[in-house]
Amino acid sequence: MGSFVRIAVAISLLISMHSVSGTTRNYEFNIQLQNVTRLCHTRSVVTVNGEFPGPRIVAREGDRLLIKVTNHVSNNITIHWHGIRQLRSGWADGPAYVTQCPIQTGQSYVYNYTVIGQRGTLFWHAHISWLRASVYGPLIILPKLNVPYPFTKPYKEVPVIFGEWFNTDPEAIVAQATQTGGGPNVSDAYTFNGLPGPLYNCSAKDTFKLKVKPGKTYLLRLINAALNDELFFSIANHTLTVVEADAIYVKPFDTQTLILAPGQTTNVLLKTISKPPRANFLMSARPYVTGQGTFDNSTVAGILEYESNTNLPLLKPTLPSLNDTSFVTQFSNRLRSLASVQFPANVPQKIDQHLFFTVGLGTSPCEKNKTCQGPNGTRFAASINNVSFVQPTTALLQSHYSDQSKGVYSPYFPSNPLHWFNYTGTPPNNTFVSNGTKLMVLPFNTSVELVMQDTSILGVESHPLHLHGFNFFVVGQGFGNYDPKNDPKNFNLVDPIERNTIGVPSGGWVAIRFLADNPGVWFMHCHLEVHTSWGLKMAWLVLDGKLPNQKLLPPPVDLPKC
Repeated sequence: MGSFVRIAVAISLLISMHSVSGTTRNYEFNIQLQNVTRLCHTRSVVTVNGEFPGPRIVAREGDRLLIKVTNHVSNNITIHWHGIRQLRSGWADGPAYVTQCPIQTGQSYVYNYTVIGQRGTLFWHAHISWLRASVYGPLIILPKLNVPYPFTKPYKEVPVIFGEWFNTDPEAIVAQATQTGGGPNVSDAYTFNGLPGPLYNCSAKDTFKLKVKPGKTYLLRLINAALNDELFFSIANHTLTVVEADAIYVKPFDTQTLILAPGQTTNVLLKTISKPPRANFLMSARPYVTGQGTFDNSTVAGILEYESNTNLPLLKPTLPSLNDTSFVTQFSNRLRSLASVQFPANVPQKIDQHLFFTVGLGTSPCEKNKTCQGPNGTRFAASINNVSFVQPTTALLQSHYSDQSKGVYSPYFPSNPLHWFNYTGTPPNNTFVSNGTKLMVLPFNTSVELVMQDTSILGVESHPLHLHGFNFFVVGQGFGNYDPKNDPKNFNLVDPIERNTIGVPSGGWVAIRFLADNPGVWFMHCHLEVHTSWGLKMAWLVLDGKLPNQKLLPPPVDLPKC
């Protein structure tokens, strides 16, 4: 009896220890080529473990993850755990040449981090060149053991990850665009969980089907892992209840349609019809387009299936028009943090640093004796405060940590544009960007307010900006030029949405606030891969604090070398 009691006590101790300190979960990621066929086109695709999309990672809040990535392909690789705060563990964040040198052929690296104070839907993806076109998968953080969701417990949970399929190798596409200075070729299809669905030629067999039972509540974990497109999403004849965005619980609201920018996630509750409806229903996604360039004007569809009877009518949803900015604005204004006792919205109220960044496109001159395919014979470029980011050849975090930053980066990123102009009016004649590897340096615990302003250079456009290492509060947004005198009067400092990726409105601005409480070098970039390639990116350097638990941990022994 005594030993049985001791075992029972040990088990209950283990359970209580788990709820406090979490458990360690090990994953193996083998980067390997795999033949994949979609739309009657077969090509060799870079994958994790031969899966497209890649494997699902599941952990609980408080868990430690050890993910060993071994590279068996000729491309260099890194993996980013999108939305994970990486508190003091910046070495595991993943953007190539920012927090690490890439993992070269035949090498491996263990991403080692703990999930602190986060729960919800995130995702992981390659963070070098355009490899995230096929190297991506869900990253699901469950609440701590025995901690309920702040909404109805779902009957079942289903990740739905949006992607893009290219009939040709995306690496060849970006290489060609870099060479010519022109816009890259667009994708051939959008996908749900890697499947384009029945609205494309030669694709009916590759359709995502969600089989459901009547009268149940399903939690759909929606993830936009597309390379270059914001996407509208809807399910015919069904209302969805939004309960979370970017792994932050929100005040629930009902909607027929959602918009997700690349890098954003949204959890929705789907209540199925109580009686078998004698019909099946399409779920669809298609792009929200604001720019002037070409785009993939197609629609991915999956099937919400009550009965696997093919003779039943298939109902289609109505999606907003391609450029429906007013829907996007209304939708984003409905997103509010729970701001409850259990899930407070700790919005910085006193601001140490007010920053103003322009984000947009521009041009670079064509090289001598060469013709370029950008505007008026130039090369396409993109910038923040007119600085187009030049990727270093060695990792920024290592350079900072080892005090060898000279010749690698400048610590003087401009806190305002050097030249004021009518940002959303008639663009200036000179559209050339400047180039540089500049970092914005912040002392530990600086409270920051950043206004990001879209510009009309080469046309206004929505830019989904993603900040690594932090969540931020979206305290305000509007159209036209930001007015520093009057616009802050309307800021929401009570229950603004907290997230890691936000669309700078087309021809408008967005204001965010965050506390720089995480030492390291943190990338911030447009999550449209084409704009990132053109230089719409920068990095923040958050210095160590005074206390031991406010300092970046030393680099792991297996950190890759350049």
